[in-house]
Amino acid sequence: MASNGAARIFTLLATIVRVVCTVIAALIVVHAVFVLFEANPQNLLVEFTAGWRDTFGWFTKNLFTPSDPKIAEAINDGLAALIWVVLGSLLSKLIVRLAPATRAKA
Repeated sequence: MASNGAARIFTLLATIVRVVCTVIAALIVVHAVFVLFEANPQNLLVEFTAGWRDTFGWFTKNLFTPSDPKIAEAINDGLAALIWVVLGSLLSKLIVRLAPATRAKA
C-alpha cells in the first residue's frame, strides 16, 4: 500500500512539472504573438510576458537573426517555448519511471 501512495506522489509531481513547463511555454508564445503583431511594449500584459520570456527564454535570445526583428523575436520565442514543452514532457516521463512499482492486489 505504501508503494501505491508513493506512485501517486510521483505521478502528481510529474503532472505538476508538465503543467509548469507548459504554462511557461504558453507565456513565451503569447509574448511572441505580442511582438509579431506590434503590441504596445508599455502595456502591463506585454511587460509581464516579456519578463517571463527574459527569465525563462533567455537561452534563445538572438539565436536567429533574420532581417526583420519581429520575425527574429517570434522565431526565437517559439523555439524557447518548444524547448520548454519538450523538457517538461521528458522530465515528467522520467519522474513517472522513477516511481516505485505498484504491487498487484492478491
